[in-house]
Amino acid sequence: MADAADPVFSDRYSRQTRFAAIGEEGQRKLAESSVLIVGIGALGASLAQHMVRAGVGEVRLVDRDFVEPSNLQRQMLFDEADALAVLPKAVAAANKLRRINSSVNIEATVADVNVSNIEALASGVHLVLDGTDNAATRLLLSDICFKQRIPFVYGGVAGAQGMQATLVPESTSCLRCLIGAEDSEDEADTCDTVGVLAPAVEFVAALQAGEAIKWLSGNQGAVRQTWLSVDLWSFRLRESKLPAGSAHCRYCGTGQEAARGAKAILETDSQDESAISSTVLCGRDTVQVTLGKPLQLAILEKSLEAQGCKLTVNRYLVKAALQSGEQMILFSDGRVLVQGTADAAHAISLCHAYLLD
Repeated sequence: MADAADPVFSDRYSRQTRFAAIGEEGQRKLAESSVLIVGIGALGASLAQHMVRAGVGEVRLVDRDFVEPSNLQRQMLFDEADALAVLPKAVAAANKLRRINSSVNIEATVADVNVSNIEALASGVHLVLDGTDNAATRLLLSDICFKQRIPFVYGGVAGAQGMQATLVPESTSCLRCLIGAEDSEDEADTCDTVGVLAPAVEFVAALQAGEAIKWLSGNQGAVRQTWLSVDLWSFRLRESKLPAGSAHCRYCGTGQEAARGAKAILETDSQDESAISSTVLCGRDTVQVTLGKPLQLAILEKSLEAQGCKLTVNRYLVKAALQSGEQMILFSDGRVLVQGTADAAHAISLCHAYLLD
């Protein structure tokens, strides 16, 4: 931990505390705050860096993916060594961030955020920051935030365009009321389908980080109560006032229907957790297969090697290059990313052939 009396660190936040709206009291509040950042890709990596450099006391990082060369164009915390080592993004980010500010408590979790773990991940934090790339996870984050009365700092980028809003329980509507069902955003452009401009990422991340610092430093009244859209290429800005919660929404509403519905928020369904499921990752020629049980990586490493696979191994995952051309990335929590196909059935069949049969 850094010693505040050390002359090297004594003025770490001096330029921030000289900003009158923050001052020493605001800096103290930042140090006593905690945030959850879900998705440590382009937005999330930038957000994490801003939170750590600003002196937020606890920063929780959660991401399901690993660093690849295609990330390096826009994901500012990662480098070629991270990609060569196939490090999980949360781990690679935490390694860098601890060197940036050793006084911040940084927790890294390699996991797919879902209904079974989101409550524990968000427990006790003061803000949830959105670094995700899909509507389903964003809606889940909004749900838990409105259930636990935690502000949700939303952001999204594709191409040179971005959006940002801070959704506050008991003040604004939830994300479901703003964008509708999951399909409504899934049909929109993503960075995997239309590309992404790195400065657009940084622009939106700066908006998110600025709103987060306002809230955490005790300047909640300064938080912007609008939905902001930007096109950085042609530089057009559009701002619209956020609506209040919907009376009948079970997430942001206050009516009788909302009160009855709140009891059902985030209830885990009764389906068999051991069942195999799959998700096609948009634009990446990749399928995530969830096997429903933990994977013994050390045992599977030997089995895959015996089957002629070329392996890259670290303490967090096993990456296997198959002779048929696909790649499988195995995580101990039971997830397998099958790269080289967008066919979920084929991805599951490969998991059966190499891991289960």
